[in-house]
Amino acid sequence: MMIRLGFGMVLALAGPLAMAQPVLHVVGLESQYADVLAQIGGPYVKVTSVQSNPNTDPHEFEVTPGVAVALHGADLVVENGLGYDAWADQMLDGTRAKLLSAQKLLNLPDDSPNPHLWYRTDTMPEVAAAAAAFFAAKDPAHKAAYMANLKAFDASLTPWKQEMAELKAKYANAPVAVTEPVADYLLQAAGMKIMTPFSFELAVMNGTDPSPQDVAAEETLLRDRKVRIFAYNVQVTDPETQALLALAKQNDVQVLPVYELMPAGATHYQDWMLQTTNALGRALAASAK
Repeated sequence: MMIRLGFGMVLALAGPLAMAQPVLHVVGLESQYADVLAQIGGPYVKVTSVQSNPNTDPHEFEVTPGVAVALHGADLVVENGLGYDAWADQMLDGTRAKLLSAQKLLNLPDDSPNPHLWYRTDTMPEVAAAAAAFFAAKDPAHKAAYMANLKAFDASLTPWKQEMAELKAKYANAPVAVTEPVADYLLQAAGMKIMTPFSFELAVMNGTDPSPQDVAAEETLLRDRKVRIFAYNVQVTDPETQALLALAKQNDVQVLPVYELMPAGATHYQDWMLQTTNALGRALAASAK
């Protein structure tokens, strides 16, 4: 049976659907930034995540034509900065997109040694606030929604921050080793003492060979169980870091897997951070036995 609708009824039915269509197109160069943009923008923002596969090495990322199209059609692009995603800077020249850099929002100098800013507790509140302000300015009709989403997002970070404070109070200065400075900000905020030579961390991060002295120091930390935790970057591995992982397991050093992009099982950025912090707490408790 064919149902005929009057013109007025067609408009009435189409109106809510039209209102739900996104009015802004934004890009997060890494999945964690894209996720925060989606939480703030809600149904009024279409979000594209460029790097989102936690099973790949983000340093080996290659730009595809689809990425170029997304960047050139974006109203807003959010990058990490500190050279982590510098490949996008030149591509954005001459486009209409406004660029938000986590580095610049945090007023960090270009020579800051650790670019993994999403593990800082102050990074995403700054990104979220800047995004909400941009959305509200470009789409004032939905300003109230953007600001409400910002408030809800900030509140959702509380459990993570509370867990960090509890770990710091209970396990202050607990010694840990790492492969590279991926989660250093989180570990330090939770009161951990990173024993790995920073020169070793930088070498692994930059894909160069650590010095023999640094390798020996790292191996000693694990072999002699001078650390309680070994934070291991799951996404960026090589024979050297894999050997260290095996050494940690052989000597019953608790392993904390860490990622550079949101892993499977994390619904949102704040879930990922809380899951990582909870895993740190469990590892610390196990290391005390």
